[in-house]
Amino acid sequence: MGMKVLDLTCEHAHRFEGWFQSAEDFESQLERHLVECPICGSRAVHRVPSAPRLNLSGATAPAPRNDAPGADGQPLNVSELQARWLRMMRQVIEHTEDVGEQFAEEARRIHYDEAPARGIRGVTTSDDARALLDEGIDVTPLPLPALLKEPLQ
Repeated sequence: MGMKVLDLTCEHAHRFEGWFQSAEDFESQLERHLVECPICGSRAVHRVPSAPRLNLSGATAPAPRNDAPGADGQPLNVSELQARWLRMMRQVIEHTEDVGEQFAEEARRIHYDEAPARGIRGVTTSDDARALLDEGIDVTPLPLPALLKEPLQ
């Protein structure tokens, strides 16, 4: 039996493909909250119309836009952009220390030379993040999808 490839999107407009045994399998998994966005981890997912691939005699494909070129000069599709984003997030995870809920405290300790300088990541409130920025401590929000929170292979 073949797989059914569905075009999906989450509440944050991240587009991705989902591979299911059938449309019913997709609906079943969706109802059980098993389908999630690979970018942000949102489970508010729904199907979007897929572009039909029509072969009309005499029709020509539109000229590709070159506003987000890949290494070969061709435009990147959404899947490739998402794959690159996931690779970048994995790099961040591999090269930073997870300090969890102690993020604001540890960022201050590093900034004021009370702890070794290093890249860290963790969780903080938006108020604490603003306070860090006011103190001149650079912070960047980084929503990590659930799949990246698993052990890296």
